[in-house]
Amino acid sequence: MSPPPTAAIVANGLTRRFGEFVAVDGVSFEVTPGEVFGLLGPNGAGKSTTIRMLCGLLVPTAGRAVVAGHDVAREGERVKERIGYMSQRFSLYEDLTVAENIDFYAGIYGLRGARRVERGAWVLAMSGLASRSADLAGTLATGLKQRLALGCALLHEPPVLFLDEPTSGVDPVSRRRFWDLIYSLAASGVAVLVTTHYMDEAEYCDRLALIDAGRIAAEGTPRELKGDRRVGEVVEIVCARPQDAMGSLEGLAGVQDAALFGRGLHLTVTDAGAVLPGVRGALESAGFAVERAEPIPPSLEDVFVAVARHTPTGGAS
Repeated sequence: MSPPPTAAIVANGLTRRFGEFVAVDGVSFEVTPGEVFGLLGPNGAGKSTTIRMLCGLLVPTAGRAVVAGHDVAREGERVKERIGYMSQRFSLYEDLTVAENIDFYAGIYGLRGARRVERGAWVLAMSGLASRSADLAGTLATGLKQRLALGCALLHEPPVLFLDEPTSGVDPVSRRRFWDLIYSLAASGVAVLVTTHYMDEAEYCDRLALIDAGRIAAEGTPRELKGDRRVGEVVEIVCARPQDAMGSLEGLAGVQDAALFGRGLHLTVTDAGAVLPGVRGALESAGFAVERAEPIPPSLEDVFVAVARHTPTGGAS
């Protein structure tokens, strides 16, 4: 039996303060080669600050991180040589052509000769831009910019890839294609860490860490997280005027939380069988016609809301 792969990313008690403000508070996790690991949380939760520390762009206030075998605090430059990084803004120079962007990043990564030509051709093929190499990057559709930026981040074939909110503002079809690329990279052994606030996108990750107010609230596979004992049971209510209906459920016995979800409500409850009759009665007594009220498996959004409710508030926002 072969030994488990050495972790490509190790964060141990990683902390970052800005004056009195604690942006990241004692974050710990590991990512192995070939794994897609997600940091899921709302804007301001500490995701980007965590990635910046792991990339060697920001020195941790406390704790330690090792990426691709190098300590981020002591060997920041070595870390940068061994990683690919793609930010929300795609890191492209829009007044340069596609080919010029590729050539610029190839120079930064020290690619020379035949390898530089080979990797440049790979980026054009992967991004579907072989026929548009002379076009300005700023004229490309968002999905094409995204793929070009990913290709530039991978020119030097790094073993670790960081993607910070990479699909923000991208249409659903382009997002799905982008995730196909991520899967192919992971299948080749690349360790991928991706931050997102899209709950549906988080389902694509092998494992997740839910981060809230700078702290890890829960970690596991999407299936494991949905079984977290803190979540309780979830009931879906489809009724008239759901936003107004929420007020009728405040303080109702057994209802822990209520949130708008599509054209209905998701309630986190202690016992669905015991609580449902009271919920239906309270809504109908208040004049809200109930179309459907039934237990459902929790979504990752339900999980995040429930877990965050049980997590002590930190210094991040």
